Amino acid sequence: MHAALYVSKTGLAAQDMQLTTISNNLANASTTGYKRDRVVFEDLLYQIVRQPGAQATEESQLPSGLQLGTGVRVAGTQKQFTYGSLQITDQPLDLAIDGRGFFQVQQPDGTIGYTRAGQFHINGEGEVVTANGLLLDPAIVLPQNADRLTIGTDGIVSAFIPGTPAPQVLGNLQTVDFVNPAGLQAIGSNLFLETASSGDPITGTPGENGLGQIKQGMLENSNVDIVEEMVNMITTQRAYEMNSKIVSTADQMLQFVTQNL
Repeated sequence: MHAALYVSKTGLAAQDMQLTTISNNLANASTTGYKRDRVVFEDLLYQIVRQPGAQATEESQLPSGLQLGTGVRVAGTQKQFTYGSLQITDQPLDLAIDGRGFFQVQQPDGTIGYTRAGQFHINGEGEVVTANGLLLDPAIVLPQNADRLTIGTDGIVSAFIPGTPAPQVLGNLQTVDFVNPAGLQAIGSNLFLETASSGDPITGTPGENGLGQIKQGMLENSNVDIVEEMVNMITTQRAYEMNSKIVSTADQMLQFVTQNL
């Protein structure tokens, strides 16, 4: 069987996965705090027919040899944690991190998830939660008679209570960072989990030690560049067509051999 059939088959599978990644990026172009994925390709093993550097004669060596590639595969996908633009919403519980860092969210099993999406809400107990009801960590609880909520750039949460001249400090909102954010595991719902590749979370005060400041009344938009994704989609489509053309060409060559020899 013609080896080109198998090589082009790997190309078709790789470009199909590339298109899936692009479609997911475009689908999340309006998702708050979303970070785009990039596919990482690598070539497969080579069939070494003539070893580079082998002795051609007693006094000469092969400069390059003869190496036949066997195709391509997707080695992985990488999250790109470039910052999205900040959108002003003027909602007191809309928070954005201007720089590095993640909000901490307590999951139902007690583990901590991490997110860049700062679109928070208040539940029936006055606690600050995500859209799925997950508690912000450290927990922030608003008094029932609170008038206004203020969150400083350093994470200090204060509430104004009618009849009280000074605001009441409710807590300190801390953020975390990772040595390798791209190593975090995405689990959906704008959440990430710590892995061995990401390193341990480094907790700190927003605005200090490289952590970004918190901006109240703002949200971080997705970092997906629609024009870039459209260009990547066109490139992927053409690469898929060329690989399918190779399949067709190899089939025609085999057809010629079987009919004429």
